[in-house]
Amino acid sequence: MLTIGDKIPDFQAVSDMGEEINSLKLKGKKYVVYFYPKDNTPGCIKEACSIRDNYQIFLKNGVPVFGISGGSMNSHQNFRKKFDLPFPLLMDE
Repeated sequence: MLTIGDKIPDFQAVSDMGEEINSLKLKGKKYVVYFYPKDNTPGCIKEACSIRDNYQIFLKNGVPVFGISGGSMNSHQNFRKKFDLPFPLLMDE
């Protein structure tokens, strides 16, 4: 379990857009990774939509956002489309 101030371990994951995200390519840059339990659940919808509603602040500061959950690519794609999420969702296998 990570706590505030911990460095994130290196990771690789595929996004719902089919793009491979590698943390080594992000090294030295600021970015947000948030974990959520499951697509289309009430708490996860609120969390994702809150980030969506404030996404321009992240962009303005050059900070990419990545959501990570154990769902399938299809589930992530539907979730992102349904709620117009402008950031990629990564599959946590």
